[in-house]
Amino acid sequence: MIEAREGRRVAITGVGILAPCGIGAGAFWAGLSKPAESETNRSIDDFDATEWGLKHVDMRRIDRFAQLAIAASTLARRDAGIEEDSPYDPYRCGVMMGTGIGGAYAWETNAELLMAKGVKYISPLVVPMVMPNAASAHVSIRSGFVGPVETITTACAAGTHAIGHGARLIASGRADVVLAGGSESCQTPIMNNGFLNMKALSPSGISRPFDIARDGFCSAEAAAVLVLEEYEAAKARGAAIYAEIAGTASTADAHHITAPSPNGAGAVACMRAALGDAGVNADEVTHVNAHGTSTQLNDAAEAIAVREVFAGTHPAVTSIKGVTGHSLGAAGAVEAVAVALSYRHRELPPTMHVTELDPEIDIDVVLEPRSWDPAPAVSNSFAFGGHNGTLVFRPI
Repeated sequence: MIEAREGRRVAITGVGILAPCGIGAGAFWAGLSKPAESETNRSIDDFDATEWGLKHVDMRRIDRFAQLAIAASTLARRDAGIEEDSPYDPYRCGVMMGTGIGGAYAWETNAELLMAKGVKYISPLVVPMVMPNAASAHVSIRSGFVGPVETITTACAAGTHAIGHGARLIASGRADVVLAGGSESCQTPIMNNGFLNMKALSPSGISRPFDIARDGFCSAEAAAVLVLEEYEAAKARGAAIYAEIAGTASTADAHHITAPSPNGAGAVACMRAALGDAGVNADEVTHVNAHGTSTQLNDAAEAIAVREVFAGTHPAVTSIKGVTGHSLGAAGAVEAVAVALSYRHRELPPTMHVTELDPEIDIDVVLEPRSWDPAPAVSNSFAFGGHNGTLVFRPI
């Protein structure tokens, strides 16, 4: 069970989320069932960094993706009850954050200054603003966690991989608490037009996963953090536990730099490895949180993989990207928060904006909020480069 040492289990005791559909667990959960505006680029319009302890000077020195991470980690620690007075040794507390791009705004802003005004106008802080590990570093500084603090950059699988790695740190005995998640904010001219020119973005501004008329993803910014704790310690301090992360896995397609393996072989291997890691049989899983980007190739390959792994059981499948859009390196963490909240609310959120399911996709796509008796669940992330990540959740 996640390479556990002496039976150590991994509990989710707090969640922090900032997404275009809502800031905080309550607003986010409610937003998952509300139609999204037609918008190719989805931002968190009501984010105010000063509400999260950031001064105006900090906002000039910390890229937006790291600001979002600071806010998400604050919400998560507050939800877990360890924001002010943690009972844990800080040297056994870590941070594991994922991002696909890092400080895109800082990079492009300073590149423009270089071209327009010259080298004297480049910020002396551009490097610590751009570096992908800035989010995990700032979260560490503000939380006082001085154990393992690392960053994973596996494109759109980064958030899932960061949570998986954080869970392994706890299960193996190397940490007692890990703030794990992802953050992304890169809706810059170069990034937007790069995705647009490769025809990955939805020209309609509507994300419709698994729909016959799906035409690409909607770019989004977001940050999400889970508080992961060793189960017995969390129980002893009276923490409210959402669920257990029972297994995790990572594989690669070794197929193409942007396209998934068309037969879903890498995804199949990843899901099966994660189930094996968790000690969970495929027929026990009743919910699959899909990567579901609303692109032709990804949705088709994922559906093939889900049918193969869960042949005969037909678990409920949902993609929240119809509302949230696709937040790249943060997406897996955003979706992990959605799964945790599904355990809390005993309900599965809908796959929004689907008008006609692709007849080639023979899976049980959840189209309306659906009551759910908590059982083992799987969350998938698949990324450019062929990176695959899967988490297996279990009720406690």
